[in-house]
Amino acid sequence: MPGRGRVGYFVGRLVLVVVLLGVVAGGAWVLSVVNRRGVTASDPPFPVPFQQVQPGSAVPGAAGEVPAPQADPAAVDAPDPLAAWAAGVSAKTDIPARALRAYAAADLSMRDQAPACRISWATLAGIGRVESHHGTIGGARLGEDGRPSKPIIGIPLDGGPGVRAIPDTDGGVLDGDRTWDRAVGPMQFIPTTWARYAVRASGDGNPPDPQNIDDAALAAARYLCSGSRDLATGEGWWAAVMTYNNSVEYGQNVYSGADAYARASQPG
Repeated sequence: MPGRGRVGYFVGRLVLVVVLLGVVAGGAWVLSVVNRRGVTASDPPFPVPFQQVQPGSAVPGAAGEVPAPQADPAAVDAPDPLAAWAAGVSAKTDIPARALRAYAAADLSMRDQAPACRISWATLAGIGRVESHHGTIGGARLGEDGRPSKPIIGIPLDGGPGVRAIPDTDGGVLDGDRTWDRAVGPMQFIPTTWARYAVRASGDGNPPDPQNIDDAALAAARYLCSGSRDLATGEGWWAAVMTYNNSVEYGQNVYSGADAYARASQPG
């Protein structure tokens, strides 16, 4: 009958659509497998649940203890405890081991420079995650020298929507922009703040480099610890992080990452 034939027509078209969708989906799955170069669906990115913590009410969980680096640089064959620690924590998180070494070294340095600050490598990692995904934003990769494979330079601070207007202060030396300042490096420093807090982490006599994760992490730690803050308290932690970016959502993002990293680093 005509009515039944019409239904059959639509059923046939529906079957055809389902088949075509299956072919497209299958092709997309194959492409995703090829593009991921062997990464399987059982390897999801490290989960960082967003936590809507009220400012000043809490600090991230306690991070795993950081070992001191190899004390004798001449002991080439001896294992470096800090490198081994970084590799272990990297395997549990999405943080490159090279970035972890920088965060941990800054943590250790501040124990000598400002022991009352009690900053944690996990807090630095929380900031590094938000600012540049630990120096890997835009497909960059951290080299063994601590520098990303391509410079990390933010947008011009030209007073556009949601952006402060900061005319150039460094002649474009750090950011390549002689009209407006831009935040630079893995920890996203503007030139004026960099000039105040930067030091060369390696102590090799070269000027500090905001693109170098070691220098950037140490400068971030020095900045967060300024003002005699105690980052082991809710009040001190939030005051420090929100000087980096005066936004509750930003602080919550940093908190979420720092807490997740700290918990993942615990043994067991």
